[in-house]
Amino acid sequence: MSDALMPTYARADLAFERGEGPYLYTADGRRFLDFAAGIAVNALGHSHPHLVQALQEQAAKLWHVSNLYTIPEGQRLAERLTANSFAERIFFCNSGAEAVEGALKIARRYHFAAGHPEKTRVISCAGAFHGRTLTTLSAAGNPKYLDGFGPVSEGFDSVPFGNMNELRNAITPETAAILVEPIQGEGGVRPADLDYLRALRAVCDEYDLLLIFDEIQCGMGRTGKLFAHQWAGMAPDVMALAKGLGSGFPIGAILATEKAAEAMQPGTHGSTFGGNPLAMAVANAVLDVMLEEGFLPEVDRIARLLWQELNDLVKRYPHVLAGVRGAGLMLGLQCVVPNTEVIAKLREEGLLTVGAAENVIRLLPPLIIDETQVKEAVQAIDRACASWAEAA
Repeated sequence: MSDALMPTYARADLAFERGEGPYLYTADGRRFLDFAAGIAVNALGHSHPHLVQALQEQAAKLWHVSNLYTIPEGQRLAERLTANSFAERIFFCNSGAEAVEGALKIARRYHFAAGHPEKTRVISCAGAFHGRTLTTLSAAGNPKYLDGFGPVSEGFDSVPFGNMNELRNAITPETAAILVEPIQGEGGVRPADLDYLRALRAVCDEYDLLLIFDEIQCGMGRTGKLFAHQWAGMAPDVMALAKGLGSGFPIGAILATEKAAEAMQPGTHGSTFGGNPLAMAVANAVLDVMLEEGFLPEVDRIARLLWQELNDLVKRYPHVLAGVRGAGLMLGLQCVVPNTEVIAKLREEGLLTVGAAENVIRLLPPLIIDETQVKEAVQAIDRACASWAEAA
C-alpha cells in the first residue's frame, strides 16, 4: 500500500487504537506505558473523563465563530491564566510556534510604540527549539532544521545557553528582547540555573528589553509548579504556552504584562481559529484539574521519586547511561550508547520515550502518573539496560 503522506517523519511501526490514563493500546491489544505523552502534550493522560466531557458538551453546542465575536469561555480562560501567573493580557492561537511568533511581534511593537523602531533584534540561545516556522527556526538557529530553507530570517543573535557574559556582550542599541526556554527540551533537557533566570530579568530591566520565556514544553505543571520560571521567584514580560495547555487539543497562548502588550491594538495581530470554543472548553477543563489543591505538589513528589530511581539506574549501568538531567516530570537520560537504540529497546519493553539532542532520551510522562507507573518505567529501563550488560 502506497503512503500518500509527505515523508517528513521517521515513524515507528506502531498505530494506537485507544488510550487510557498513562497507557496506549494497539488494535491487537498490546499496552504501552506512555512516557512520551505526545511530546509533553498529553499532560493529563489519555481520555481523561473531565476533558472528554468538556469537549463532548461543547462540540454539541458550538465549534467555531471566529474572533469577530465574544467567546465567553475564552474570556474565562484568560481570567484564570492571569489570576495564576504574572500576566495581565492573553492572546490565544493554535500552536507553540504561533505563540512564539506572536511573542516576537509583541517585542517589536513594544519598542516601535515607545519611539524606538530600530529595536528589532532578539537574543536567543544555542540549543534552543522554538518551532518549525521559518522565523522560529531562525530564532533557534539550529543548522539541522534550517538546511535547505534559507535565507535565514534576519533579526536574531545567538549566544551560549546559560552564559550571562556572552549575553551581555550581544546587547546592542538594536536589541529588543531576550528569548529563552527555562528548560531546553529538544536541545537535550537542559534546565537553566535559577540564578541565570534571575540575571536575565535584571539585565532586561537594566536595558529596557522584553524578557520572553518559551514554556511550551516545560510549562503547565510539568515541573511541579504551573510554570517552570516560578521556581526562580521571578517572571518574564511575555511567555509562550501550548502543549499541556490543551492536553491533546491544539491550542497556543501568549501571556504578557499590560506594559508589554499595550501596543497590541485592534488589527495588529489575529488568528482565525485561535481561541475557538472547543479549545477554550478543553483548556478550562485542564485548568480545573491542574489547579485542584494538591495536584502540583503530587507532581513534584512523584518527579522526585522518579529522579531518585533513575539515578540508581545510572549507577548500575554506567556503560549504558551517563546521567539524569531536567526538572519535575521533564527528565532526560543521557546515554553512553546511541539513544536511538535505547529508545527502540524501551519500546520493545512497552515504554514510549522521546529522543533529544546530546544523545539524550526524554521522559515526559503524563502528570497523573503514580508510584505504580514509576515502578513500571524503571523496570522497563532496567530490562533494556540489562540487555547491553548481557551482550557485553
